[in-house]
Order: sequence, then structure tokens, then C-alpha cells
Amino acid sequence: MSLTNKTKSEFISGIVERITYHNETNGYTVLKLKVKNQKDLATIIGSVENIVVGESIQAQGKWNNNLKYGLQFNADFIRSIPPSSIEGIEKYLGSGLIKGIGPFFAKRLVTIFKEKVFDIIEHEPKKLQNVEGIGKIRAQIISDNWAEQKIIREIMIFLQSHGVGTSRATKIFKTYGENSIKIVSQNPYQLARDVRGIGFLSADRIASNLGIEADSIVRARAGINYTLTEALNSGHCGLPVDKLLDEAFKLLEIDEEVLREALALEIHEGFLVNETINGMPSVFLKSYHIYEQHIAQKLRSLTNKVPIWNEIDIEQALLWVENKLKMNLAENQQKAIRTAIKSNITIITGGPGTGKTTILKAILKILLAKKLEIKLTAPTGRAAKRLSETTQLEAVTIHRLIKYDPSSNKFVYNPDNPLCCDLLIIDEASMVDTYLMYSLLRALPSDIGLILVGDVDQLPSVGPGQVLKDIIDSNTIPVVRLDKIFRQGTNSQIITNAHLVNRGYFPKMDIDENEQNDFFFIEANTPEEILDKIVKLAKSSIVKRFQIDPIKDIQILSPMQRGSCGCRSLNIELHKALNNINSLYGIERFGQIFAPKDKVMQVVNNYDKEVYNGDIGLIEQVDKEDHEIIINFDGKLVSYSFDELDEINIAYAITIHKSQGSEYPCVIIPISTQHFPMLQKNLLYTAITRGKKFVFLVGQKKAIAIAVKNDKTKLRYSKLLELL
Repeated sequence: MSLTNKTKSEFISGIVERITYHNETNGYTVLKLKVKNQKDLATIIGSVENIVVGESIQAQGKWNNNLKYGLQFNADFIRSIPPSSIEGIEKYLGSGLIKGIGPFFAKRLVTIFKEKVFDIIEHEPKKLQNVEGIGKIRAQIISDNWAEQKIIREIMIFLQSHGVGTSRATKIFKTYGENSIKIVSQNPYQLARDVRGIGFLSADRIASNLGIEADSIVRARAGINYTLTEALNSGHCGLPVDKLLDEAFKLLEIDEEVLREALALEIHEGFLVNETINGMPSVFLKSYHIYEQHIAQKLRSLTNKVPIWNEIDIEQALLWVENKLKMNLAENQQKAIRTAIKSNITIITGGPGTGKTTILKAILKILLAKKLEIKLTAPTGRAAKRLSETTQLEAVTIHRLIKYDPSSNKFVYNPDNPLCCDLLIIDEASMVDTYLMYSLLRALPSDIGLILVGDVDQLPSVGPGQVLKDIIDSNTIPVVRLDKIFRQGTNSQIITNAHLVNRGYFPKMDIDENEQNDFFFIEANTPEEILDKIVKLAKSSIVKRFQIDPIKDIQILSPMQRGSCGCRSLNIELHKALNNINSLYGIERFGQIFAPKDKVMQVVNNYDKEVYNGDIGLIEQVDKEDHEIIINFDGKLVSYSFDELDEINIAYAITIHKSQGSEYPCVIIPISTQHFPMLQKNLLYTAITRGKKFVFLVGQKKAIAIAVKNDKTKLRYSKLLELL
């Protein structure tokens, strides 16, 4: 091969020496390839789902001389191939692709079996036990994994010819097994329903390559369903028909007549449901239609019940609890307690420092004195832990409370097996989405009391719906709104500024440097300057000044994932600044390095591991031999195979949405006009209220001004308010 500029399509193969860039979203990759008999490394640009250093690949494409970066090979496709040289075989086996073999055993295997090592693994795995350190169990693991990889390779070759990469081929195999090729060939759109991480767009590419017509009814039905499913990610439980068809047309470019026929078929077969939202003809996924109907029905039923503690003398109870807690309750606090005691369901809402915790303690003191069975819960582990610390009572996450059973794919507690308690208190209720509220309410007995505590002015739940807001706006359930800041909060600039922002005012910036401040603004005018100042803050300046741990105590909260000071960019730079020394002991997946001591976040619910979306942990160990990462989630050690790393993200920086329900000793918030689509009052308010001891705003005053004046919350389509 001659490294000269060519226009003819050709093949190139070699060993991956370095991965310069990999985008986990679209697979876009820039890598350096060692080509046989070539002194210089070749730069390959293409799309590949998953790739590791040491892997042998073949690519087809054309050479292009880039004026800035030089000669590059633009690949139409990249596929993995078994290496043939001793050096390549060792790197391939040691790359982490085969479970049970890491760099250490790869070297021993190649030393003993040379080029025959692949045949030995496949046909004579017992001989692997001749290698020192490999016993019967490890030999079996290697053999089984190799056999699985062989089937996956066959599937991968089929799928890659239709535009699908390695890691997605693995997921398809895990879902369908040896029937993968048959199922994908018959209806590739089934992937979007069955395989997590493979959406409509991926299935659509496969369908196109298989010859399925762009205006086929099967594609239209899949696209309609996908459009509604995508709407869930924007917080909608359903969509008006006109909006649904409009969004589906943008996606599919199919005539409206075909789309309406597809919609009718999806409704007829029970996947979708006709409904109205504020009089507009609308469509819901069947599941979310059921969820909202049940929530409304259960809440109405509970509201009409008389609480089992109905005989309590409220005025006597107030005097008694003030004496027990050694405090004088303010008038609005007394009102809140009266409402909660006389009602079977109560909502207590208010911002930081308004006394929600004090009220909760008083209510618990009164009702526990009556020997009531009370359970406390919150949506996240951190929120539950904080609730437990403030009340000195056990509190658990909602998922743990109603106990998910992976074998049945259902919660253990349900209408046939309800929870046993007299009163349930739900903290951080603004975070509870439609599905979780449905699952919780159906697990409750018919005569239970309910108290929902939360800050309705925060961002709505990450998941679909705006349950707390809809319940409050319905005016069907007693609500206590707390707006007075009590003495313990008046000395905190965090609390003062949070309330200023919530009322649409600019936060207080002229803070006396001699005061013991907890709120700081650092001006930076460009996204690059913001990123640079945040890294310096986290690495040295505030760490030394306030004696805090840069990884455990500091949390960066960004409005967005993308952009120069979005989470992705921040995480790359913060990893380099705070934990680069451990990179050598880590592995790279999806464009991220996972190394010991890295802060990570679970990004999906994993009921088997009992780790849930938003949980934050620290990597304790990366085992390249056994393909395993151990993560510490608040003292609980959880094991992940390398194949499961798509469930976690590096989390030095996370989105403000993902921070809900958590508090951190120190919060740093980048705020730039680059974040314009996300600059909203409730977003900034939520971010500020996450800080427990210190809050740093880093960025532009103009961006802050835009945010505090923008009180237009994003519209979410839901039926719950009407149903209530």
C-alpha cells in the first residue's frame, strides 16, 4: 500500500494502535492503524460501535488528503478480523475481548501455542490447562466465551453488512440467541421493541439494507410507535394526533395517508390508545394511558378516606410536640401540621430553608406516639439516605420499598400483595415520574394515609409526566405551601439566592469577601474559559481553601450534555485533571475511560443489581483478566462485566436533571449563553439548591439574567390533571 492520495475505493487492514476519538452516540471514530510494512501509522476515520486498542481490523474506503490533518482514510465500513501475526494475536487476546484472558494470560498463551492458539481455544480447550495459572474453571470460561464470540462474529458479519456495529450485535445475540439473523431478517423493527440501546433509527438502517420499502406500512407503524416512545424522553405521556403525525412525517417522510393507516392499525391492535388532552384528539402508548388512569383513580379513592388517626386532638398535639421538640412552631408550620393530621392525603411543598424538615419531624412525632406503622421513601438512594438522617428513621428508595422481582419483571408489592403500613411519606415527590407513581400507588392498601413532600418549583421528573405539579394544580388534595425562610436559612447565601432566582430576581453577587460565604460567582466569558476555570477550581483552588475531596465532595452540574462546557467535555477534562494517574489501570469503552477512583453514575434502572438511574458511585477495581469492574455505591459493592458498561457514565459532571433529589457538599455550575435552549428559572433554581455547603456559578452574567427571567416551563402533554 502506498500512502498517496487516491480516489478509488480500496481495502486496508492492520492493528489498532491508538483510538484518537470515539463518539458513543453515532460511533464516529478516529483511530491510528499499524499497517504491515508501513513505517507511519495510518489515520482511519469511520463509524464503528465498539473497538479496542490491539484489535485487528479491515476497512474499506478512500484516501483523502486533509489540509489540516494530512492524509486520512475515510472508511465506508470497519470490521474486526482475527489477527495472524504473533504480535497481533497477543494484542487481540489481551485487549479484553475474550473473558478470562487479559494481557497477562495472552502473553502466556501465545508463548506456548504460537499461531495455533485460536484452534486450541476452539477445538482443544482442555490444553489451555497446560498454561500456568489457567485451571479447569478459567479454561471453560475462555472456551465458552470464545464459542459465544464466534456466533456473535457470524451475526456481526451479517449485521455489519447492514450497518450495525459490534456491541449492538452482542445485544442482539443476548436477546435472540442463534435466531438473531432469522428474526432480524423477518422484521428488523422488532429490534426497537426488544433490544435496549437499539432504537428505530438503527432498525431502520437495517431494514433499508434488507430492501424494505421506505413507505411500507411496517415501517410507518414502527415509526409512529417510535415517535411516541421518543416523546417520553421529553416528558410527554402522550401526544396530540396532529403533532404525532407531524413528528412522524419529519422522521419518515411518508404520506399522511399511510401514516394515518399505520396509526389506526397500532390502535386497533392495542399498542396505542385514542384519548383527548384538553379537548385535542390525542394518542397514548397503552401502558402510559393505564398508568395515568390508575394514579387518578387511586388518589381520588384515598382522598375520600377518613384517616385512621382521626381521633387526635390537633391543638393538644401541637402543644405537646412543641414541648417535645423544644421549639415554637410558626403559624404556617402549625397550619401544615393541622392539615396533615386531619387529611388522609396531604402535599407539603416549599423551597430550601422553609421548614419542610421541621414539619415532617413534628408530624412523625405525633403519629408515632399513636403507635402507627409509618414507612418513609424517596425516589433516589441519596434522597432516602438524607431523609433517614433528618428523621432518624429508616427510609428506603421506592424501588426497594415495593421490591422489583427480575424473574417476573414485576414489583413484589401490588394490589394482590399490598404494603402493610398506616402511613407512607414520600420525600422529593417532584422527582417521581408517572410509571413510578403508578407502581407505588398500586402497591398501597386501600385505607393508607399519604404525605407527599417536595419542591414543586424544581424541575419535573426526568421520566414522563409532572405528577406532583398536576396533583397540586388539580385542587383536589390538601396542599400546604411554605414560602417563609426561617432563621437557620437566612444566613445562607445559597438559600437566599435560590429564593431570589425562584422569584425571578438576579442572585446576590455583591457579597462581602470578608464574610463566611457559601455562594460565589466567577466570571468567564467563553465556554472554553468556563471549562478551564472549572477544572482549576476542582483541581486546586477550592480544594485547598475549603479542605474538600475533589472527587467525592465536588459535583459539577451542567445544563447540557453537549458543548464545550457540557458534561461530556467537562468529564474528559476533569478525568485528566483529577484521576489521570489511574488511566493506565482502566479500560476504554464508548469513548470513556473507566479507571479506579473514577466517579460514575448509573444511567438506567438495573433491578438485578438493585442500582438505579441517578445512583453515583466510585470505581474500586478494574479487572482486565475477568472483564469485571467493581463499583462502590455508598458502601455497597456492585460488579459489572465489561459488556454492561453502557449502563454507567463518568460523573465528575452530570446534568442538572440527573442531580434531582441529591445534595452535594460543593456544587459548581457552568452557565453560558451556549446553553441558551436550557436556560430556565427552574433549571438554575434546582442546580443552586443541590449545594449543601458551597455553590459556585462560573460563567456569564448575561446567561444568568436570561435564566432567571425565563419562567416558561417546557410543556408536557399529560392527561393526569384532567383525570383528577
